[in-house]
Amino acid sequence: MALTARSLLLTELVKGLGISIKYMLKRPVTLNYPHEKGPLSPRFRGEHALRRYPNGEERCIACKLSEAICPAQAITIEAEPRDDGSRRTTRYDIDMTKCIYCGFCQEACPVDAIVEGPNFEFATETREELMYDKRKLLDNGDRWETEIAQNLELDAPYR
Repeated sequence: MALTARSLLLTELVKGLGISIKYMLKRPVTLNYPHEKGPLSPRFRGEHALRRYPNGEERCIACKLSEAICPAQAITIEAEPRDDGSRRTTRYDIDMTKCIYCGFCQEACPVDAIVEGPNFEFATETREELMYDKRKLLDNGDRWETEIAQNLELDAPYR
């Protein structure tokens, strides 16, 4: 059996040890997840939310574009006219078990009423908890409004 210089000098072993030592001296890349969270892109598509105007009125004008464009048919909208002649939603439901987080609903909305917010931690124990109604969506919008507004402002030059 012929011994080569490579096997005699153990160069592969030395190279492997060198790489291991190099990475041991670097700062770790992992995050301690529940306590540390990584940065999110302004275009991140997380939990859905319905937004309000600064005066407290909901933004949705019941044009039903988000319902029409949804490829998963996860959105259901019902509307009725108000006393002043404008239309507002009486029902805005999203079945999050069907949603594919494509963002088409957000892109189709002319008044930025429905958005996909920065929240990615919305695990539930039952499927019923993933059936979002108008109240739940408005609560999400109220909770995340500052982050949503900031993300929309950062994304505005690219729209």
